[in-house]
Amino acid sequence: MIFPISDDNRDRTEFPIVNVILIAINVLVFVVFQGLGENDRFTYAFSTVPAEIVSGEDKVTEDRIVRIKTVNGPEQVTITGLQETPIPVYLTLLTSMFMHGGIAHLLGNMWFLWIFGDNIEQDLGKLRYTCFYLLTGLLASLTHVVFNSTGESAMIPSLGASGAISGVMGAYLVMHPHRRVRVMMMRVVTEVPGYVAVGLWFVFQVISGLGLLGGEHGGVAYGAHIGGFIAGAILCKPFAIGRDVQPLTSQQYRGDWRG
Repeated sequence: MIFPISDDNRDRTEFPIVNVILIAINVLVFVVFQGLGENDRFTYAFSTVPAEIVSGEDKVTEDRIVRIKTVNGPEQVTITGLQETPIPVYLTLLTSMFMHGGIAHLLGNMWFLWIFGDNIEQDLGKLRYTCFYLLTGLLASLTHVVFNSTGESAMIPSLGASGAISGVMGAYLVMHPHRRVRVMMMRVVTEVPGYVAVGLWFVFQVISGLGLLGGEHGGVAYGAHIGGFIAGAILCKPFAIGRDVQPLTSQQYRGDWRG
């Protein structure tokens, strides 16, 4: 596994205000509206449920009590059902992008967005970057829905900014393949080109999601990651039309820097 620490931003000329606002919104929603992950009713109500997107109808299920076996014997556990969605179900494709399943989920996503999003914001401009982020996030969610339209997985809520952030990373691969990225790889901190840092991440998503594109393996919707990444890689150039985007070459990136 490869984990990014920082990247070379010596050519960045603008403060990434949109990126900071996106991070702030995600944190605000998790802390205030999700109650640090404790407000299940809000979380379930505004998450994306594939069956709801396919049918266009809200699916509400009752809480149910089940008995499970534990080391201390059978125990009754309440399983929370899907909550009524107070908005058109299609809007959950948007609201789910700003919610997270836990603190680790939130921090991991925001860290990746902080490192890779500022460069794409400068490439596209503030308005275009906002539209790009939301569009790739929507396409990522729709990819997840397509591969989870039937069966039990169709009723499992999905949430998180990782689909949109995958779109940002896809754009990073295309727009900044030679930008130096400081990463931790196999417990060693080193510097690699952007195409290595982001490319290896994408390969991991493909390998992990192979055979279960739509499903959530270990709670991770790899299909959404892959869909968002591909969308970002394809759409970044059209979104950059008319912008003066001139990333540094591999030779220009050589030399010492501090992230």
